[in-house]
Amino acid sequence: MKNIRVLMVDDNENLVAMIKEYFATHLSIDIVLEAYDGEQAMEVIEKHKDDFDVLILDLIMPNKDGLYVLDALKKKNIHKPIIISTSYNAQDMIRRISEYNVNYFILKPFELSDLEKRILECVTKNKEDSKVINLLHSNLQISVTKLLHQLGVPSHIKGYQYIREGIIMLYENPNMIGGITKELYPEIASKFDTTVSRVERAIRHAIEVSWNRGDWNLMEEIFGHSVDIDKAKPTNSEFIVTISDKLRLEFRKVPS
Repeated sequence: MKNIRVLMVDDNENLVAMIKEYFATHLSIDIVLEAYDGEQAMEVIEKHKDDFDVLILDLIMPNKDGLYVLDALKKKNIHKPIIISTSYNAQDMIRRISEYNVNYFILKPFELSDLEKRILECVTKNKEDSKVINLLHSNLQISVTKLLHQLGVPSHIKGYQYIREGIIMLYENPNMIGGITKELYPEIASKFDTTVSRVERAIRHAIEVSWNRGDWNLMEEIFGHSVDIDKAKPTNSEFIVTISDKLRLEFRKVPS
């Protein structure tokens, strides 16, 4: 199979340089083109529309933004697999993006290995199936991120990443609910190249921090029936399972 050629559009020049360096020796992916705003992106796309296979597109950029690019591609009937890469995570924006020919929405900051997987999926998976699955997964990721921020879990501590990953894993694999310690923790530890005990301690620390700075009304709403909010913090398992259950109920309310 020939290499997947990627056009990277992002106003963060350091990020573009880092991604180019990451894929510099990759056996299947080449970052062949780049642009730093929406206007420049469309110039590159119109001039080189046959020279790339996947578009990685930031939403918030100077001059013209990512939505301008999506609109222009639609009007010009240019169809390419698209990965939206952004730190802007509003739900109404996700709904707007889902109306375009977008394959995946990846939230910054992200692991470069995750970006690598999405690029490969854009080419190897059935396009329509990939679009549906990826947008659902993206909405889940954004909902988890937003909820953890509201609960006061700082995004810069390791426990935040572990909790976020654990909630998503449990949401997608409900059978793991009886094996938090024996299944979920090892999975998280393996992904982040650490130990089970460090995962457990980091999650405990994150919950303790959140209990002192989060939205109390939201905590009462989520945990009020499972723990005594005035006396006891939820255990790691209670925290992850309860949030996963809440999201599962909310997503079921969304019409298909």
